[in-house]
Amino acid sequence: MIVWLNGAFSAGKTSAACELIDLIPNSTLYDPGLTGGGLRRLLPQKRLAEVTDFQDLPIWRRLVVDTAAALLAELSGVLVVPMTLLRQEYRDEIFGGLASRRIPVRHVLLSPEETILRKRIAEREDFADDPGHSERVRQWAYEHIEPYRAALGWITADAHTIDTSALTPYETAERIAEALRTGEARECGIVQTPAPRAETVASGVLLFDEQDRVLLVDPTYKPGWEFPGGVVEHGEAPAQAGIREVAEELGLCLDTVPELLVVDWEAPRPPAYGGLRFLFDGGRLRGENAARLLLPGSELRGWRFVTEEEAAGLLPPTRYERLRWALRARERSTVLNLEAGVPMGGP
Repeated sequence: MIVWLNGAFSAGKTSAACELIDLIPNSTLYDPGLTGGGLRRLLPQKRLAEVTDFQDLPIWRRLVVDTAAALLAELSGVLVVPMTLLRQEYRDEIFGGLASRRIPVRHVLLSPEETILRKRIAEREDFADDPGHSERVRQWAYEHIEPYRAALGWITADAHTIDTSALTPYETAERIAEALRTGEARECGIVQTPAPRAETVASGVLLFDEQDRVLLVDPTYKPGWEFPGGVVEHGEAPAQAGIREVAEELGLCLDTVPELLVVDWEAPRPPAYGGLRFLFDGGRLRGENAARLLLPGSELRGWRFVTEEEAAGLLPPTRYERLRWALRARERSTVLNLEAGVPMGGP
């Protein structure tokens, strides 16, 4: 198990984590900041200059998952991880990667009042022999108060929150340990999909509203929006996989086999294995059916109908390009069907 301590910079995560490992038997501290520090020595300066935060490096997010999994394989027990995560898509990627390795995560937010937080930042003296460096660290912490405020909506919905304004690090650790013991700090309800070990075959289904906008869903376990769908199971036809996934994800039963629009090969890009990707046309979703959509909270946090232009800002580039091909194929199919007098419909 992982206990992930989140919070603003200077919220006291590391101090509480150091106390917590003395309260939880067979526990180990893992600071992902050390991984970031290692990357500063490993990566070329040109690559480092492209980002302002090591969390923006995809390799850092992959290494956090891999390192945590390797530590638990070596030491077992509980891993205590003090690390600020303010971007929900990074939380999705890291926690989803851990879930795929069957590693449960308890997410805890340490949340002192802002006046207390600012006081702690002002009193930080990380580098006694380098006042300039200490000042840069303090400035960094101040600059991230506003992004922290902006992220509180999704963090508080995801994590067990502890007000640490009047608590010492040891008292904070006691509160965390008690929340873990009683179950108040629950296991993150994120889908536990096994990590692929080779190329996969996946099917997505495009559903449209009456304005021909396409339905996208927001997974909890990976960054970026997605089409309804998933991996084709052994011996399963791709179209049937699409029908099954739509039923599982949205509670919608397609009464006809969806029409194939696109077959695409997704090249392997480590750590992803790539594979064949099918996109099907699930037809037009009437308003009364859209009102009955049901989402599994552990897998999807939301859905929306979007235009092609809006999809460009939500989908990762490869998925957006696949959508563009599918929409062009659908347009051609619609024209041919109209010319042949075939009625158009949907669920």
